[in-house]
Amino acid sequence: MSAFSVARGVSLCALACSLSAPVLADEGGDQGRIIVTASPIVEAVAEKVVRTPGGVDVVSAEDFEDKLAVSLRDTLSFSPGVYTQPRFGQEVRISIRGSGLSRGYHMRGLTLLQDGIPINMADDNGDFQELDPQVFQHLEVYRGGNALRLGGSTLGGAINAVTPTGRTAPGADMRVDGGSFDTLRAKAAYGYSDERGDAWAAVSADRSDGDRDHGRRKALRFNGNAGLKLNDRVETRFYASVQTIRQKLSGSLNEGDALDLPAKGNFAGDQARNIDSIRLQNRTTVQLGGGQLAFGVYYNAKALDHPIYQVVDQKSEDRGVFASLDWAGDWGGLPVELTLGGQARFGQGKFRQFVNVNGRAGAPTSYQKARAQTINSYGEVRIAPLSGLWLIAGGIYTHGERRLDNRFAPARSGDVSFDAFAPKFGLLFEPARAVQFYANYSRSVELPGFIELGQTAIDANGVALPGFTPLGTQKAWTAEIGTRGTLGMAHWDVSLYRADLKGEMLQYNVMAGLYPAATFNADRTRHQGIEAGLDLALTPWAKLRQVYQYSDFRFRDDAQFGNNRLPVVPRHFYRAELKLGTNRFSVSPAVEWLPQGAWVDYANSKRVGDYATLNLGAQAEVKPGVTLFLDARNLTAERAIGDISAVVNYAKLAPASRAIFYPIERRAFYGGVRARF
Repeated sequence: MSAFSVARGVSLCALACSLSAPVLADEGGDQGRIIVTASPIVEAVAEKVVRTPGGVDVVSAEDFEDKLAVSLRDTLSFSPGVYTQPRFGQEVRISIRGSGLSRGYHMRGLTLLQDGIPINMADDNGDFQELDPQVFQHLEVYRGGNALRLGGSTLGGAINAVTPTGRTAPGADMRVDGGSFDTLRAKAAYGYSDERGDAWAAVSADRSDGDRDHGRRKALRFNGNAGLKLNDRVETRFYASVQTIRQKLSGSLNEGDALDLPAKGNFAGDQARNIDSIRLQNRTTVQLGGGQLAFGVYYNAKALDHPIYQVVDQKSEDRGVFASLDWAGDWGGLPVELTLGGQARFGQGKFRQFVNVNGRAGAPTSYQKARAQTINSYGEVRIAPLSGLWLIAGGIYTHGERRLDNRFAPARSGDVSFDAFAPKFGLLFEPARAVQFYANYSRSVELPGFIELGQTAIDANGVALPGFTPLGTQKAWTAEIGTRGTLGMAHWDVSLYRADLKGEMLQYNVMAGLYPAATFNADRTRHQGIEAGLDLALTPWAKLRQVYQYSDFRFRDDAQFGNNRLPVVPRHFYRAELKLGTNRFSVSPAVEWLPQGAWVDYANSKRVGDYATLNLGAQAEVKPGVTLFLDARNLTAERAIGDISAVVNYAKLAPASRAIFYPIERRAFYGGVRARF
């Protein structure tokens, strides 16, 4: 029997058992929540989010507060459909529905926000190192076209990390944790509120030598906001986020080193990523009869010093305005809900590159000035012709402009503009308040950013031409059906989707006259799969949570690759955690299982191996408001491949070019204390 058959059998058996459990009438209050958390604030957010007819969920900070959460991998490990794998330190792969498959660094195909402020630059390329999980109140995950309400139009969707306010987190909150690899972190936060306003602020610090050589990191961050009630209906809030981050990069390894020497790092060029950034925002909300109007502005400034194959020196600024209206009422006696909104992002940057001389800038090789704008206008209407049945229609219109002025080679300057409309249709059926079924059909549009447009191209004669390289948009139509709810001891969230893509941005071998640049638009591809979460309250002292992903990503009748599978993401992936105990004391064994490794190339000539890791968590409340916790990882010291940088044909690569693998995390033990007063 295959490993997948066992996992599938266990999950289906657990679900069947949960559905057969009796539902008592006096349990109605507990059964009326689609997403169950211990926080009334997060539950209120979840009640709004699950009005979406598709894959969405809300992750409370309580789900990861007893872990050493340093990246989105740690915070979203039990969010259905979110695929995360470690590279090194805070560098992880994050992909939803196959977004950014060919990107072996940074991130593409997702919109990341903090308190509604886009972390992505105006050209939609983004990093996630500036997000500090220590300060999150919760995260909102909108998969695929369900991100319309956040102005997202990409294949992967959007993730919004929300920080507390003085009203949601009053008093002092402190935390210290650390452990293996000389890891040490600390956070101090304080919230205050009165009738007129509130304020919250947090300072956090983080340092570690990393679980691989040349992986040292340190960071200092500030996050805060202050709200002022102008009257009973109007409130304005100011946000600030400042960070200074210093990271050495361990880099990728060949397969032998990744498996036999997982602590090994790459010292060539003293590669690093050093970030100094500041984000400022103002958001004003006006309570209207039956709805709410929100509007505001933001400003982001970022300096990136990034020694890699060359020294990348980037300084960028992004500005934006946004507005949204949410309204609920009736039309002809039928319940109606309306969402309208728009975002306009404008960015500019100075992108310089130099010869890398042991991590320092040598002779200049490139200087380009960049300008970008992305304007999204969106709307959605929801109407209930029958009790419990909602019909939804909406869409998002995207306008984008990108310009690169090449100061070293003016002839290789260029600009391009994009206009696209992405409609969405859906239905949401609620036979009971705790059970939903949904379906939707939507289009996604992903515009190329400066990483794709600023490539070195090869002309038909094989001559290298650094500068502007035009690419087309990546478009997809996605069909999705699913269900979520709570019944008896079970809480579930299951989505099935199929996305037919045209022009997916993939990386190829540069070939004169055929593929003039490394990243190019493919013809037709298909991404389809299952995103499933199943939580079981087995007893008052035993709770099991599980997530499973099935990912079938492939070419469709490609002239070169036929119907080969796309690399990087494996077909099956499973995580489970069993919490034994109470809020006073508990232990939580957990498993991560990849029953079959992913392909590493488009030619499907090489697949990595499978693996299973065993982890253990524990927490104990030593006095009211003070908790000790333990986070032990990879207890069996499993050695395996975690992430892959996709290539065209691994079998034809020279041995020196096969360093495309990242090992999973080594065995580690972390612990800490958190206190709230």
